[in-house]
Amino acid sequence: MRFPTIADIATKEVVTVGVDESISVAVESIYASEHRTALVLHDGKYFAFGASDLLKMGADGLDTSLPLHSLKLRRVPTVHKNKNVLDVLDIVDRPSECEQMAVVDEHNELYGIITHTDITNNIDPETLMENYRLKDFLKLGKRMKWIEKQMPTATLFKEIALHSFDNAIVVEDGIPIGIVTTKDVMRLVKEKVDLKLSIEHYMSKPIDTIRKDSSIKEALDFMRTKKYKRAVVVGDNGKLEGVITQKELISLTYSRWARLIKEYHEELNSINTTLEDKAQEYEKKAAVDSLTGLYNRSKFSELFNLAYKNMISRQSPLSLIMLDIDHFKKINDTYGHNKGDEVIVAIAKRLTTTLRNIDIVCRWGGEEFIALLPTANLEQTELIAQKIRESIEALGFSFFVSASFGVSEVRRGEGMLEAIERADKALYYAKESGRNRVVREDNFSV
Repeated sequence: MRFPTIADIATKEVVTVGVDESISVAVESIYASEHRTALVLHDGKYFAFGASDLLKMGADGLDTSLPLHSLKLRRVPTVHKNKNVLDVLDIVDRPSECEQMAVVDEHNELYGIITHTDITNNIDPETLMENYRLKDFLKLGKRMKWIEKQMPTATLFKEIALHSFDNAIVVEDGIPIGIVTTKDVMRLVKEKVDLKLSIEHYMSKPIDTIRKDSSIKEALDFMRTKKYKRAVVVGDNGKLEGVITQKELISLTYSRWARLIKEYHEELNSINTTLEDKAQEYEKKAAVDSLTGLYNRSKFSELFNLAYKNMISRQSPLSLIMLDIDHFKKINDTYGHNKGDEVIVAIAKRLTTTLRNIDIVCRWGGEEFIALLPTANLEQTELIAQKIRESIEALGFSFFVSASFGVSEVRRGEGMLEAIERADKALYYAKESGRNRVVREDNFSV
């Protein structure tokens, strides 16, 4: 087992067009291939041309006779073909980079390209843990665009260009019925369709989905077999749960891959420094929720154990705050999931700015958060929770946002789940008694 070089996994079939060629020639070249973008060489540098470039021009009034040099194209990073795959993972992980890199040889001539697909196709499936399920990682991914089938195609194109979505899922009663990707955008521009019509006329359907209890290996096999760049994930009821991309799976599988490769000492000697840097980087990513930047459950459990040991050795108090956003489902149903995400992020910021540096904050579930407060007793923690509650009330949304709180103090000789259970019961009582309030574990009868 070894980490492959870029030359091992690069795609040598590349769509290239001259900078003086017209947009229509570039569209024809891309559409005739399996690629979604073309490489444009200009002044010794490589640039990408694709669907997003068309949309930024305003696809409903696009003059495809214009030359490519009239556009502001995205610069494509270059990598030498003899580099190790480890050397491109940093580039893959940058949100601003496009999904491909130009591969050059010793003479700086174009050798090929490397994409997220090339990297995922060369992850050894035997290194993946079968008990890693999609449902455990879905919330790490960036939420895709949810749309209804009645949306005018021109409106969708403008939103894709404005917000840089690379796909949009068409849903009906929460069930995915179609998808629009950058490949579809390129096709529709080429065919010069009527963009005033609703997207239901042009979306790709039916949509292939994968269940949320599938393993990471099954998701990779699904993408490889279908030649997809993403997997649309549904629950047991067939309703949309999220989308996970090749880029996200690269991050999820890398740490496992890195640990196993350490067993092969001969190769490790030459890549050890890079490997350690990458392992630390991905361990950090595995500890946080990507939407809010807060710790996830796994990391919170680890930090709780450390805080508990300090509580015992220093004979100091340790308390918990558990909070849940009030009527969150109604916010999602009324204003959409994207607005629901904005509320979650705003509350996460209120938590980190109101709490102390020594406090530990976690996104416990969809709209649930937990904070662990070292050295704070029950009375002090109740006051802090009240400050957080008031700050959430003051959020500047066009609709009212509030949260309910349960507070408990960690007892000696008990585990984390016992302390959380008491905070959760207090939270339940706060909900039952009217919401938007703080309840301590000793202020109600169970």
